[in-house]
Amino acid sequence: MNSLFDKVNQHKKQQLPFVLYRKPNSKTVVGLFQENDHIYFSKDFHERGFIFAPFRNDDVIVFPLELSHVKFAAPHLVSPGDDDAPETLANPSEKEDFMNLVQKGIDSINKGIFTKVVLSRTETVALHEFDLETVFERMLQYYATAFCYCWFHPKVGMWMGATPEKLLYAKENKFTTMALAGTQAFQGNDVVFWQNKEREEQEFVTHFIIENLKGITSEMTVSSPYTTRAGSLLHLKTDIEGVLSSDSNLKKVVDILHPTPAVCGQPKLLAKDFIVNNEGYDREYYTGFLGELNHDFNTNESASDFYVNLRCMKLEKEKAHLYIGCGITKNSNPEAEWVETMNKSKIMKRIL
Repeated sequence: MNSLFDKVNQHKKQQLPFVLYRKPNSKTVVGLFQENDHIYFSKDFHERGFIFAPFRNDDVIVFPLELSHVKFAAPHLVSPGDDDAPETLANPSEKEDFMNLVQKGIDSINKGIFTKVVLSRTETVALHEFDLETVFERMLQYYATAFCYCWFHPKVGMWMGATPEKLLYAKENKFTTMALAGTQAFQGNDVVFWQNKEREEQEFVTHFIIENLKGITSEMTVSSPYTTRAGSLLHLKTDIEGVLSSDSNLKKVVDILHPTPAVCGQPKLLAKDFIVNNEGYDREYYTGFLGELNHDFNTNESASDFYVNLRCMKLEKEKAHLYIGCGITKNSNPEAEWVETMNKSKIMKRIL
């Protein structure tokens, strides 16, 4: 990793864009280093490179392959164990504000405005003697099954994350995606019990994806929901794969999927309006998506591999802004949703 981070440090000093990432269960870290500080946007998804997309608008940033240098590294990682993040005391006003927000979402669901909404909050953590290489390698160690990344553009900022959720993998006319929803802390048990609230939340996401992709696919297969682990958390997951019809394309699929009910709600536009008008902050790239666009950097094949930007943070001088959310349905309990966000915030705190 030393040569890779020599390049990172050089780019940071010159204020040039770069991204480091490692796919789930992979042993290879890929580094893409753009040779200038321009911001390039993708409108039709025809470019090759790495994209970084926000939650709210169409300004999808791309680091073009032809304007970037590529480096690889294979870090030697040891097992980090299962120690938890240190406990932090909740700010009473932040807890009250978030619980009020959740209750407002539940009230809107009971009024029939939408059936699900995903609500989130931010948490700021002070950074002391922050070392990017150390934190990034720690993230790789703790979250081997997640898509881990560090993304930087001098005109946007630095983001890091370890997301368990794939938005889309597409190669030629075939695609795979997933419905991931419902969360509980891993207790070391082989048998996991899911409440009706979590099952209902996961069914919303699965149904949305299936129904909305029907019109642009020639065939589709759907797995039964199963439990999957992401670090110290468990989720319900359904695998979905299929074949795109001849008149479809990558942009159409992404426009349908993003943002999914797993990060926004259902119906999408009504839930999104509620989020924008009530959360009280700009999500920016949290619950957006990122990944390889029309190029697999490990194989040089033409393929796209996108992940939802969850379990992430934005890094600024001497502080990190963490982003944490949870899905709200009619069966939600504000106190329980607060606890869920506290559990999720431990993921990033654990590596800082």
